[in-house]
Amino acid sequence: MPQSLANILVHTIFSTKDRQPFLHDPDLREELHRYLSGILIQLSCPPLAVGGVADHVHLLFSLSRTCEPAQVVKELKRGSSIWLKTKAPTLQEFAWQSGYGMFSIGFSQIETVRAYIAKQEEHHRAVSFQEEYRDFLRRYEIQYDERYVWD
Repeated sequence: MPQSLANILVHTIFSTKDRQPFLHDPDLREELHRYLSGILIQLSCPPLAVGGVADHVHLLFSLSRTCEPAQVVKELKRGSSIWLKTKAPTLQEFAWQSGYGMFSIGFSQIETVRAYIAKQEEHHRAVSFQEEYRDFLRRYEIQYDERYVWD
């Protein structure tokens, strides 16, 4: 086959370091989501949805066939950290957690995941980030050690 094609859809989640609510300002959060989308576009990983709350983000995107998942997350965190630190003196200590979760989804799940990401504020009135993340790990049958999931 002379042409390489792929449509690998992933739902990626990562938190601020120690789940600090650095992103409590809705305007800043919205601007961050656009910035993260821009990074994904630059990496040829088209964003399908970006959202989150004060202490974490969710990204749904198509992983480019030429990108390594860890490298995409590294660029998202690096670029957005640098950018966020320029936004306000209170963000000088901003950092993302060192880890992340990346979960594959099927094409038929796009709208469900988009809706889930869009309703994060409502969702987190009842469920903490830790509960949400543990649920993803269980659903995707990922073995983990509680001592090393949080930083």
